[in-house]
Amino acid sequence: MHTSLTCAACGLDHAVDQLQNLCTACGKPLLAGYDLAALRASFTPDAVRRRTTRSMWRFADVLPVDDVSEAVSLGEGQTPLLRLERRGAFAEFENLFVKDEAFNPTGSFKARGMSAAVTRAVALGAKVVALPSAGNAAGAATYYANRAGIECFLFMPEDTPPANIIESVVGGANVFLVNGLISDCGKLVKQGCEQFGWFDLSTLKEPFRIEGKKTMGYELAFDMADAAQATQLQLPDVIFYPTGGGTGLIGMWKAFDEMQQLGWIGPERPRMVVVQAENCAPVVRAFEQGADHAEMFANASTVASGLRVPAAVGDFIMLRVLRESHGTALTISDADLLDGVREFANEQGIYACPEGGAVWKAAQQLLKTGWLKPDEKIVLFNTGSGLKYNHLFPVGGLPVLDHTDPDCLDCVGG
Repeated sequence: MHTSLTCAACGLDHAVDQLQNLCTACGKPLLAGYDLAALRASFTPDAVRRRTTRSMWRFADVLPVDDVSEAVSLGEGQTPLLRLERRGAFAEFENLFVKDEAFNPTGSFKARGMSAAVTRAVALGAKVVALPSAGNAAGAATYYANRAGIECFLFMPEDTPPANIIESVVGGANVFLVNGLISDCGKLVKQGCEQFGWFDLSTLKEPFRIEGKKTMGYELAFDMADAAQATQLQLPDVIFYPTGGGTGLIGMWKAFDEMQQLGWIGPERPRMVVVQAENCAPVVRAFEQGADHAEMFANASTVASGLRVPAAVGDFIMLRVLRESHGTALTISDADLLDGVREFANEQGIYACPEGGAVWKAAQQLLKTGWLKPDEKIVLFNTGSGLKYNHLFPVGGLPVLDHTDPDCLDCVGG
């Protein structure tokens, strides 16, 4: 169990035994801390490898539970790291991998964060949770709330992908569509929490979604060791991460720091790459300007709903991570990221989400500029299943065969 909750900006400590949202002094995110020195002897890579828990909760020592039996879990985590085949557009990369988060419950990486957040919220007495979502967080919140036996209120832009709306409605969440962006939905959640006493599960507005997401970083160190057929944990040279709210990026960086304190790895770190959509890129713009905070991105729009976040409360942490890691940030157009989805599907057999298509096209772009070297170990994060975005790939004009016609296959060819 964590031993502290500290503001990422001003450093103010907060009580660990109460429901907490943002810092009560400056309104910035809180980060959980653990007595890592006390864990070093028992929480080791070998101990983790011996565990039979088939979820992210094999790392329960650095997650918000006293005992793994308390976790609200649907089997999240333990997603595959796949080496990409060197064919077609992918042939130029010698060591390119994808961490495929589509294998999570509810089909995206959001399952990790919701498992941890709902676990702790319920332990501290929450009965109703609420959040804004433009996509996969809605489904994850719905089903983890159901697993815990609590109620869930969702506020979603009315142009949220139909699959995300449907899965939430089928799951019995209280779903409200809003004629605006996720930031507008967030304002309604804040009002509702104040008026009705809901607990706010918004991205980085409570401390524990980041704790679930950080397990991607822990897993990756084991994955890379397995890929190298080694026992010593290791990290890639570069990580590409599609960035909306940025919880996963921040979480992985936190995981790397914890692993170093535990003695699992040294000071080496991957270069982190933030990938955003061309028409919603607040973090990229701030990084390019050398700013410490990202201003609201006006008129934000993109078909990649996970990237359509015009302002993020953890912007300053993301920018800090980029600079500490000697990373970079870039944008991809909607047309290019959809091409990336098709290339993933046709050349790798992976139906990636648009956000996954974006990181692939970003890697291509940085290889051409020389920022990446062909032999570097590079990990792309595909954060969800392409099945959630079927509406972006309408099909029509397919041939219909008359099975009663003996010559119907003549038009097929050999």
